Amino acid sequence: MPISDWFKAREGRKYTTTSADAPGDLPDGVWVKCPSCKHTLYQGDLDRVADVCLHCGHHFDIDAPRRIELLVDEGTFEETEAGLTSVDPLRFNAAKPYTESLAKAKAASGLPEAIVTGRALVGGHPVVLGVLDFRFIAGSMGSAVGEKIARAFRLAKREDRAVIMVTRSGGARMQEGMLSLMQMAKTAAEVGRLASAGLPYISVLANPTMGGVTASFAVLADVIFAEPGALVGFAGQRIIEQTIHQSLPKNFRTAEYFEEYGMLDAVVPRGELTTTIALTLDYLAGAGVPAAAEGAACRIVSAGGET
Repeated sequence: MPISDWFKAREGRKYTTTSADAPGDLPDGVWVKCPSCKHTLYQGDLDRVADVCLHCGHHFDIDAPRRIELLVDEGTFEETEAGLTSVDPLRFNAAKPYTESLAKAKAASGLPEAIVTGRALVGGHPVVLGVLDFRFIAGSMGSAVGEKIARAFRLAKREDRAVIMVTRSGGARMQEGMLSLMQMAKTAAEVGRLASAGLPYISVLANPTMGGVTASFAVLADVIFAEPGALVGFAGQRIIEQTIHQSLPKNFRTAEYFEEYGMLDAVVPRGELTTTIALTLDYLAGAGVPAAAEGAACRIVSAGGET
């Protein structure tokens, strides 16, 4: 389903208002249980607060179209490279053929590939946006994803736009072998070219951001934000513990852990993300910051820095 159709579907979406003691035979999608605090939440309320639990602040997983809706100025998103999708260069077949995995991912997500890219405005700033969708083979980066990211950076350079990348991925796509690993170098090179042109790049790490995505373009941004509780890293915690023969802290690989050690700039709640990115672009674009916004300026200062 094209992303424009997704937005139209959301506009026509309606919820049934019910009381807390309503019978159990309610339509699917009306109530959601928070996996963190176990409170039962009304889906309509979640929609109004950017899919964040009202009781404990748990950030629910959201797909690429929903994130674009929350992040960009209304009506400004224009998708690019919508027809670019993966093929099966290695004729990969393990538990099931790669072509079957691709077909199921397209049907489940309504997307042609694991990333949506396009032009948009964020706080009035022209940007090129890329958002990974975990529903599509765990948001993994194969040849098509790497190519779409590379083209997004080139587009931004041609049109003098900032780049915003929102990552939620399990890493490189194993079904494409070395071809997927090559995307790490390709995307990193495009980040370097954008930097040489003096254009801003902001990365937002959502839960989870792992593997080859973490080891390439996701952590090469001028400013790196993350959502609360997001898992960030390369390998799994158990593998690391077995390798170094040491126990790791319980909060290891979380966004808060990396903020504490200066590996990202700020952990930003989803409801504040658009404002924080717009403020950051004000600084990076040299537009200055109004006096009323000075109190929020610390969000773009690295952990351990001074405001």
